[in-house]
Amino acid sequence: MRSPAFSFSLLVSFLNPASLLFAQSPLAPAPDSAVLRISASGGRFTEPSIAVNPNNPNQLVIVYQGGKEAQGSATAAYSRDGGLTFTIAEGTKPADWRVAGDVTTTFDNHGHAFLCYIAFDRLGTTSYWAHNAGRNGIFVRRSLDGGKTWEPHAAAVKSFPAGTEPNLAFEDEPRIFADNQPGSPFADNLYVGWVEWQIDKSVMLFSRSTDSGLTWSSPLKISTHPGLPRDDNGSLGGYFQAIAADGSIYAIWNDGNSITLAESHDGGRSFRRPHSVIETGPPYFGDVPGISRVEGFAEIAVSSAREKHPPLYIAWSDYRNGDVDVFLASSSDGGRKWSAPVRVNDDPLHNGCDQFYQSLAVDPATGYVYLLFYDRRADSHNRAIKLTLARSTNGGQTFSNYALTTTAFDGRAAFLGDYTWLTAFRDRVYGVWTETAPDSHDRPETIIYCGRANFAASHHGAEQ
Repeated sequence: MRSPAFSFSLLVSFLNPASLLFAQSPLAPAPDSAVLRISASGGRFTEPSIAVNPNNPNQLVIVYQGGKEAQGSATAAYSRDGGLTFTIAEGTKPADWRVAGDVTTTFDNHGHAFLCYIAFDRLGTTSYWAHNAGRNGIFVRRSLDGGKTWEPHAAAVKSFPAGTEPNLAFEDEPRIFADNQPGSPFADNLYVGWVEWQIDKSVMLFSRSTDSGLTWSSPLKISTHPGLPRDDNGSLGGYFQAIAADGSIYAIWNDGNSITLAESHDGGRSFRRPHSVIETGPPYFGDVPGISRVEGFAEIAVSSAREKHPPLYIAWSDYRNGDVDVFLASSSDGGRKWSAPVRVNDDPLHNGCDQFYQSLAVDPATGYVYLLFYDRRADSHNRAIKLTLARSTNGGQTFSNYALTTTAFDGRAAFLGDYTWLTAFRDRVYGVWTETAPDSHDRPETIIYCGRANFAASHHGAEQ
């Protein structure tokens, strides 16, 4: 049975007449690009994630959160035609929880799709989630048919099912990853990392599954320096990881004004002591006009090259230049030394226009580096937002910027979520993000979009 939202998932992004007042971007369009609306209207949808099946690139899954009444629900949409169309899947919202959010997705080597989310009935005290928290936890569900149907059982990674347990904490911001490297000794392992808010600190936890997500290991604390207990600057946050061809895990998170790296070379059984690798500006910055909250949390990606030290990349955003920019640094020695930050967005420096909520991906087939981000370069008033796709074919030394969208939107103080998401495979790139609905005002509704580009169909041999 198709969701009522299905008809919207086939539509190309609508033109917003108000956006025609904004100056248009001078960027060249991404090759063979298109934008699809994924979510229905009349809701507040945020925080999407996307994955492509490495065994069948025509299969993709998008997950996101939200709903009509701002109550979170975990939603999945699937494609079987390479992202030309998406269909909303049934049965992904957990019936026994009031809210499900912070969703991410991945595929394993067998074409199984996974949906990871937090579930809770209420938040704790504002930004101090462990204080007065109720029952909550992190859960994973799976689909054995590429995202069309989802098993009703959800495996708990860590949970407080009663909400009255001793040392009650709040589990937050989980990210799920699969080792789908065909030559890895840990192929088919699944990994989830997240931040746990305790009453007096924040810590980074990690769990793994070796049986296709049916059961999960006891959480392992991988941070050694505790963060502050409030969801703000000074806390730990933004877990992300990359998996190399040999199965090595490179995990990062933000700790104050630095990015911390921890490595595992035994399939997630243990991690080396984490260490700071890159200094940044504060990861939370509330001074992006017209947006309720913006974070510059980092992502990490690794080349699939079978080398002793395959190239590693970390991307983030901060306001070291006054306005917010997107940056990337690389390492060729396993993360010990990192290059000077490269500014990814190529608009004029110090122009007062922000680029934020970046997402990073490395194409495992080509090794090319891609970033997706919100971009305000076309509006001198720093309000109108478009989506820009950046591409590097020389290991992140320089980037070409392309327009993924041509119609701007105004954030109107809406909550756009805490992240966008990007994936790339064989020169085809897919990104997902949140926009405000053009016809909502007092409490702006939001919509999930998916944009795609096909660099295999272009002739950009002159690119750097």
